[in-house]
This record gives sequence, structure tokens and C-alpha cells, in this order.
Amino acid sequence: MEHCDIAIIGGGMVGALAAALLAPTGLSIRVIEAKAPAAFSPEQAPDLRVSAISATSVRLLQQAGAWEAVVAMRAWPYRRLEACEWQGFSTHFEAQELDCEYLGYMVENRIIQLGLWQALARWHNVVLDCPNGLTGLTQNESGAELSLAGGQRLQARLVLACDGAESRTRQLAGIGVTAWDYAQHCMLIGIEGDGLESDTTWQQFFPSGPRAFLPMGLRQGSLVWYDQKARITELAALDNEALARQVAAHFPARLGNFTVLSKGHFPLRRRHANDYVKGAVVLLGDAAHTINPLAGQGVNLGFKDVAALGELIHQGVEAGLDIAAAERLQRYQRRRRPDNLLMQSAMDLCYHTFSNDLFPLKLLRNLGLKAAEHSGPLKTRVMKYAMGL
Repeated sequence: MEHCDIAIIGGGMVGALAAALLAPTGLSIRVIEAKAPAAFSPEQAPDLRVSAISATSVRLLQQAGAWEAVVAMRAWPYRRLEACEWQGFSTHFEAQELDCEYLGYMVENRIIQLGLWQALARWHNVVLDCPNGLTGLTQNESGAELSLAGGQRLQARLVLACDGAESRTRQLAGIGVTAWDYAQHCMLIGIEGDGLESDTTWQQFFPSGPRAFLPMGLRQGSLVWYDQKARITELAALDNEALARQVAAHFPARLGNFTVLSKGHFPLRRRHANDYVKGAVVLLGDAAHTINPLAGQGVNLGFKDVAALGELIHQGVEAGLDIAAAERLQRYQRRRRPDNLLMQSAMDLCYHTFSNDLFPLKLLRNLGLKAAEHSGPLKTRVMKYAMGL
């Protein structure tokens, strides 16, 4: 039987950040991950899986010692965000309004993970166990005993479930979820062109779902197309040239000339764990909550989970207290569950508000966007919240 203080199931962005931020405590940490990310090479086209990283998330990656490695690979700052439905009825957010250099960064998920793995390699008390996986979990007085795919048995004082929306850890711990499917699917399209905007991300609403552009350097970007399942399935079956013609016909003309490099699609589903804590098991990131990706806040919420739990564990270690004490873990749940629920509800409200074709409601929502553009302090508060400031 092997032992560790903290077992982290899932070495993706959230799990790796948790390990990096907890490493300075000196606790023994075991990160269990099924598959290593592909190595980075500069000539690679950008991945489809991209996250809009907030200013607060950037600071967490800096604190973890990973941001320098991320930027050395590639990350694209954006300074302007626009949202509209009808032309002339739009809301703009600009970094200079907050005296900030940027609103956030577009970064490929794989590159964030690679940067964090580089940071983890510097810590002797962190073991990155890959490839491996969790096959069994039994809670006991000392924490939890884990059975691993590699045949090992591991006793951990605390288990952090960072293994995504279909979390095996959550299932083995017996934590239920409240979930439902949205009517829409989402398509990601990687494009290349000479006239793409390099520091502006924008989103235009349509009754069938929003369409968005994410800047990824001077010549490349990612498009996000929300629509009914049948429509997205139809688009996914097209070759790149035919898909480019559909994009040109249904996206704003501001894209200019472009070619399609890659595409992928997935259904949209909302999940929220009924509990974030059960015994020695704690859920973080997508294992605890998934959100409509409308505003790109998913990974930032997961990073907020890590920051909150990390602070509580650091305090416990400094005070010589049990890191898995029930009261301490419940404080994490009380801090994070309401905030995540609020963001889920806000995204649902936005989704339902813009996903219909009733003219009176269309008029009201466009007037709302126009009013938001001139709302002064309220607009600033929304910007700061989205940036995590």
C-alpha cells in the first residue's frame, strides 16, 4: 500500500494547477492522469480547444510558476470584447476603460496543461503518475483508499476530483448531479486569413444561437457556432471548403477572406454536483460544475475553485491542522457553490433571452445591449467580475 497526503485525480488544467499551488505546502501529492498532452511545436496549427483566460487566472498561473512557459509557447491577449444582435445595438468592453493592458488571453487548453506540467517537474513532493487511472475508491477513517488502473493501491488523506464532467471519482464517491441538455450543440472552427482582428473577440446573437470569433494571432482565429443538433451535424459533415462557404454566408462580413483549417463539435449540457464534498473527496472544476460556454468562463470558474481550496489547505498546514477536516472542506463548498450557481444561472438567462425569434423580446434585448453600453459603473462592475478583479 502506497501513501500520500493528497491524491489528485486528473492532471488537466484544473488538477495540474491544484498540484502546483499546493506543492509549496510540502505535502506529498500524487497526480493521476490517464493520458499525457501532446508535445508542443511552434509550427502546429492552434488546437480547437481554447479558453479565454481571465486576468485572475493569469495571476494564478504566474503564482504556479507556469505562465512564463505558457507564453513561451503561445498565448494571445485580447483587449476588446463586443456583443450584439442588431447592428447599432451593441455593448463593447475595452481594457483601457479599466486602465488594464488586456481583458484576458486566448490560450489552447493543451498549452496551459503543458506549462503546468513543466512547473510540476520542479517539485520533489509531487509525483505525476501518467498513464494511470482510478478504478476504485473506498473511504475510511484515514481518508480514502484508491485502486488504480496500474494495479497499485493508494491511501490518501484527501482526494481532489479534477477528472472532468464525466468524473469517475465523483461517481465512485456516490455524489449525484443535477443535469440537463441544452437544445443547442456547439461547433468549433479553426480559420486562417489575412484580415482577421488580432485583439478583439466578438459575439453576435441569432435566434438559433450565438456565433463568435476568438482571436489567435495575426492570421488565425477560432469560430464558435451554436445551433440545433441537426444543423451542427449537417455542418460537421461538410468538407472544409464547403464549410467555409456556409460560414461566409452566416457570419458577419467583418471576418473577411479566410480558409477553414479544422473543425469539431459537441453537445451542450449543464451539470451541477449536489455536493462538492463527501468525506475526503472534494470536487473541483468540471467534476463539480459545467456551464454553458457562452461567455467562456468554464476554466476560470475551475481555477477559482482551486484558489479557494488551496487557500484553505495552506491555512490548515500553517496552523498544523487536519487538511481534510470536515469543517474546513465545507467552507470550500460554502464559498464556491453559490458563485458557480450564480454564473450558471446568468448564462442560462442569457441563453433563454436570446434563443427565440419573438419581435417584442428581440427589441427589448437589443435595447438592453444598447443601455448596457452606456451604463457606466454597472458596466465597469460586470467587466471586473468577468476578469476576476
